[in-house]
Amino acid sequence: MGAGPGHNPDCSDLRPRREMLFRKIKLWRGASKVLMRKLLCITAHPDDEAGAFGGTLLLCHERGAETYIVCMTAGTAARNRGMARSNEELAELRRKEFAASCKLLGARGEVLNYPDGKLDRVELYRAVGELVLRIRQIRPQVVVTFGPDGGLTGHVDHAMAGTFATLAFEWAGRSDRYAEQLESGLTPHRSQKLYYHAADFALPDRQPIAQPTVTARIEIGKERFEKKVEAFRQHTTQAPLFERVRQNLGQALGTLEMFHLAARRDPGDVRPETDLFDGVNDD
Repeated sequence: MGAGPGHNPDCSDLRPRREMLFRKIKLWRGASKVLMRKLLCITAHPDDEAGAFGGTLLLCHERGAETYIVCMTAGTAARNRGMARSNEELAELRRKEFAASCKLLGARGEVLNYPDGKLDRVELYRAVGELVLRIRQIRPQVVVTFGPDGGLTGHVDHAMAGTFATLAFEWAGRSDRYAEQLESGLTPHRSQKLYYHAADFALPDRQPIAQPTVTARIEIGKERFEKKVEAFRQHTTQAPLFERVRQNLGQALGTLEMFHLAARRDPGDVRPETDLFDGVNDD
């Protein structure tokens, strides 16, 4: 039997593609609201957001997710200081550089006031509480940070930022932790997935670390890699590091960023992933 007038025999073929596109953008549409995918990245220093997580932040932003970065310090212990004549000047410069990097990455960023190079000596309850507050305010489904190894460089501040973030991930969903935050109308929030930065190689001439195993490999593509490098170059006080960082990122990682699924709200087995929002529920 022939097709009727106006019938397009290919229309049915378009439906799966259209449905796949909507899933990729990751929007859940209710009767009166739109629930956005949200990712929170917790780092130690300005420039961590670009060097360690930049490609993934860009990819999530381009797919429609809201991305946020909380940086624990202003990076005033850095050896490279640009034209800064004091820690105060350096902090101001690095905060501006961080803001420029976040803009390129499509993320909203905040720098806290903890001492650079001394995160292992700050009051844990206070530091975790600040992150719990932000998780309850932002309400991300996914949190990414460093593991207790301190990332590729084994930096102690990276390790501590990840430790604070891990406790915050767990405690933000509990009504018996930082209960005073709930008196102003906030409610507990249970993020669904916690990831640590990971890699399948080690940097030479560093203190030994035991890295988290790789469970997720995110293909960021050449264009996002270049934009990630451009974001790192917004940190002009760190100009002496530009070529070495680009070389390390390009030769060792290429267009991949790797992560370890450290915890998840809903119990289940670990399997290889290519999307940090894989399995996230819209609830």
